[in-house]
Amino acid sequence: MIFKSRLTVQAAAPILALLAACVLTAVVSGQSAPAVLPAQLESYVSKVVKPTAAQRKAMFAGGPVTKLLDAEPTQEVSVFGITWVKAPIARYVAAVRNIEEFEKGESFRVTKKVSSPPRLEDFAQLTLPDEDLEDLRSCRVGSCELKLSEASLNRVRKEIDWSKPTAKADADRLAKHLMLEYINGYLEGGDARLATYRDSDRPTFVGAEFASMVNRMPSLTEYLPDLKNYLLNYPKVNLPKAESFIYWQEAKFGLKPTIRINHLTIAEAPTHVAVASKMLYASHYFWTAIELRVLVPDPSRGEGFWFASVNRSRSDGLSGFVGTLIRGKVRGEAEKGMAAALSITKAMVEGR
Repeated sequence: MIFKSRLTVQAAAPILALLAACVLTAVVSGQSAPAVLPAQLESYVSKVVKPTAAQRKAMFAGGPVTKLLDAEPTQEVSVFGITWVKAPIARYVAAVRNIEEFEKGESFRVTKKVSSPPRLEDFAQLTLPDEDLEDLRSCRVGSCELKLSEASLNRVRKEIDWSKPTAKADADRLAKHLMLEYINGYLEGGDARLATYRDSDRPTFVGAEFASMVNRMPSLTEYLPDLKNYLLNYPKVNLPKAESFIYWQEAKFGLKPTIRINHLTIAEAPTHVAVASKMLYASHYFWTAIELRVLVPDPSRGEGFWFASVNRSRSDGLSGFVGTLIRGKVRGEAEKGMAAALSITKAMVEGR
């Protein structure tokens, strides 16, 4: 199941850092040369995305253009998207910093930026969906509809008496404390402190899944090695000229409302701005995900920037007999979601 929102498709993936230098047109023997992107972006698109001639034509007409990328079909979905945005890069960066407004409405029920340091009050709006409350009553290690660690499942069994009229309030209170503890653990110890999901027979180590997914993206190593190192080794390493924050949200996608936690990083450089959203937790569907957006100026086109995005997600439900039946639909929905997100982002940043 793939997350669809008005601004992102949660799935995650590699992409580029970019150098300025672009030649849109040239005349050779009286004929126009093919349009090209700024150097590093062109390198990535040509080697990794490999768009068709029709897609290239649409790209230089302003987009949006999307394309599914290679990924392990039994557990991953990855999609690339690009469009031209006729507005200053700073306008998009300012919008992302205000994440509570940026990801608001439609499928987003709540989006809340977490304080630094985190406070319990940051989760005042957190209430467990009715479906989750019902599922929690019967949750056991190895058999649960929610993605929770063994320690969290044991605390639910120990601290919630479902026969009491206060059971819902007690469950909501415990959820807020677990969220606070989870985020503090990540801030202190990075991926090593992320959950080991015990919702099924197969334990899922979130930190290991994220590392495996990112390490399968050689283009990230080639184009953004410092960002990759930061994402894998936070908080042990610093990323120069970068800022980051944690936020949580409840979003409606698929069949169930899903609570998720993201670590968002904005890294500015003279030639580009990279915005990476790393999924730390999701109550349903996902093991992990990354959304990487790179904003690249192109002086030859005038004011504006290329908005290139890769979403790569790793999730359950794509393997086995059922997985073979739904993979095509999931991938198609991911690509449609990316196209919608590009169009909405373009219109919003351009002020239309």
